[in-house]
Amino acid sequence: MQELELLNKKLNTLLQKYTALQAENKHLKTTLAQQTKSMEALNGRLAGLEQNMVATRIGKDVLKDDEKDAMKKQLDTVIGEIDKILATLND
Repeated sequence: MQELELLNKKLNTLLQKYTALQAENKHLKTTLAQQTKSMEALNGRLAGLEQNMVATRIGKDVLKDDEKDAMKKQLDTVIGEIDKILATLND
């Protein structure tokens, strides 16, 4: 009889541990799902920031090209004026 009671106690202890482990497993799965969702959101944000960085770099390069074009136009204008002055002096 005592053996059955001891066995019953052990069985109840195991069932309690099993229930606790199931609850912990459920909690861990929930935490994992939340962290996965958070990680996906952060990855999306990182991708957006990388795109902004690339766009900014491209924008700076374009701005430099625009500045170069503006300077070329100014130089062409100055050279044209110098040519006119030289032509006037030669007449």
